[in-house]
Amino acid sequence: MTAAPSSASYFHSLSWSQRFWRDLQPGPGRLNATLRIVLTTAISLVLMMVLQLPFASLGLYYIFLVARENPATSVRSSVMALLSLVLAVASVLAVVILFDNDPMARLLSVAVAAFVTGMLMVASTLPPLAAIWGFVYCTLIALWERPAPPDALVKACLYLLATVGLAALVSSAVEFVFANHHPADLLARQLAQRYQTAARAFTLLAEGASPVALAESATALSRLAATGQRPMQDLYNLAAGRGGDTRKLGAGVREQITLLAEFMDVAAAFASRYSGGVDPELRGRCAEIARLCRERSIGEAVPEGTASDSPIDRVEAVLRSLLSIPAGSAAEADKPSAAVRAPAKKTPFLVPGVITNKDAVAFALKLTLCVMVCYVFYFAVAWPGISTSVTTVFLTALGNTGAINQKLANRVLGSAIGGALAIGASVFLFPHMDSIASLVLLISAIAFVSAWVACGRHFGYTGLQIAFSFYLVAFEGFSAPTDLTPPRDRLIGIVVALIVMWIVFDELWPVRTVTAMRRALASVLSGEAKFLRLFESSIGDQARNQQIDALRDQLSRTIAGMRTMNDNMEYELGAHRTKDRRESEAMLDVALATVPLFWNQLAVLHHDQRGRRLLNEPRLIELRNKMAAQMDAMAGAIIQKKPFAPLQSAELVEPSMLEDPETSDYVAGTTARLEDVQNRVSGLIAGTTGSGA
Repeated sequence: MTAAPSSASYFHSLSWSQRFWRDLQPGPGRLNATLRIVLTTAISLVLMMVLQLPFASLGLYYIFLVARENPATSVRSSVMALLSLVLAVASVLAVVILFDNDPMARLLSVAVAAFVTGMLMVASTLPPLAAIWGFVYCTLIALWERPAPPDALVKACLYLLATVGLAALVSSAVEFVFANHHPADLLARQLAQRYQTAARAFTLLAEGASPVALAESATALSRLAATGQRPMQDLYNLAAGRGGDTRKLGAGVREQITLLAEFMDVAAAFASRYSGGVDPELRGRCAEIARLCRERSIGEAVPEGTASDSPIDRVEAVLRSLLSIPAGSAAEADKPSAAVRAPAKKTPFLVPGVITNKDAVAFALKLTLCVMVCYVFYFAVAWPGISTSVTTVFLTALGNTGAINQKLANRVLGSAIGGALAIGASVFLFPHMDSIASLVLLISAIAFVSAWVACGRHFGYTGLQIAFSFYLVAFEGFSAPTDLTPPRDRLIGIVVALIVMWIVFDELWPVRTVTAMRRALASVLSGEAKFLRLFESSIGDQARNQQIDALRDQLSRTIAGMRTMNDNMEYELGAHRTKDRRESEAMLDVALATVPLFWNQLAVLHHDQRGRRLLNEPRLIELRNKMAAQMDAMAGAIIQKKPFAPLQSAELVEPSMLEDPETSDYVAGTTARLEDVQNRVSGLIAGTTGSGA
């Protein structure tokens, strides 16, 4: 069965200018986050200029990297970043002292630092900090390659800590003052706003409204869809960080956010496609979609479906999966169930099992090769201005080619814009600026533009690079720049890194985005199989709940990452590009279909007395064991791209289980959702057999 055009297909059909304009549209919380960055930048700049702190460009750029989920997270991320910088400085000084500043030791230390950075970027829960440590280490060790007094080099390292520390302190203070103090209420309003906007759009379609009204509703829907899931996830994390405030929202909020973001995408794609109106035979279905969005309940009359084969089928399928997650009541939310608890605040630094994974080692080796080529090249040609090649490798290296290509494209675009703005300011503005007030106004304007772009879903990294490139040129020293060579050299350095990374990551040792998505989908299915087996394990309730929390977090992150990878497919190259796009959309469909299956198992089996009875029923234990084995079988089939044998309802349950009022609802719902997942996996494998991805 051929899948309907999805949100990704709609995005691919737009021109690049349309995509960029769509990404710049205002959304919930965007202006607030932008203004906080501008205020932090202005305060930090004044303090840096007054204190005459060097490395102002890195300090101001760091402001964009501070986590803004909540004040506590901002402080924690600032402290962790400073610890990374301290460790980088200490590592550089240790290498210089222990090996008496030997050139070969410095060169080998770059390779070691790059490999460790690559491993931590894959195996740790804080990959940005690993990247910061890596590129700061390489930046500082490169200073010792140049003839300069040792005490001046040591002072430069310490000044870097002071500058970034000041930016971190100001960022945390601004977040404490201006952070939202009722994140759960704001998240509830954002969820309701999305449902209401979708309900209005489909109501107008059902009523056959005028093209003008339809176009306006489609635009409103597209603006919300363009924000993606990140703003809602940030609010959820903020609420969860304040004592589990998410309970007032009901159960399953985190899982709903991912599915709601996907629903907004496919709904916006449908509304934009039919902005002139729908055929009369579709109006009844549009009216039903609008009703479901208003009531936010699937009811009993909506049947389970199979793989979608038309645009409206796609909308209905995602909405059905979304509304299949029980929202829960306030009373239920107060119970200490694994289904409604906020995520654990303590997460391990290293992801278990990843450090020994061969894919992690391969990524670290590729990163090391790119770093060494760029590092040796810019010293071999005695061109220190292109040192941005090493920085580019650390800041853009990701696990699959699509994500890397997207970051490289955004880095080139952002650097070109930022460099052009810096050149324009150097020629036309800096010669006429004679006060710190004029400088603050200019930098604040650049910060506003960069922060606004950085909040975008698809081109957010462009905003970071606009700021980074402008700051590098504007803050060469404590006086206005007079040389236009630095922006040229930095752009050339980025191009050098682009060529090296393309050869290593895309030609010599590629990991295609569709391959990464296939592995992610297999891990989702395997994780749900592990979840089903947890109920039959002999561990205590507390240990089981901890493992369930970990699985929930892992599955949520993996599926959210698959949505991002599906967006990255636009940046893939090669002969199989179109086929890979279809496969990625089909895999995302399967992943989203597993969410109701997982969540309903969790919610039902934690429902007090009834849940206990369902847990201990021997026939249901056998059912869950069969389901777990089937989930593992589907995971293996996806990796190997080989067919598997779907289980029929008669093989899973006895007729008496469907007649028993105690188990009939649970059994019918479970088998129907498993059958839906099986159908989607079968369609995926049938469509990808023989693929060379």
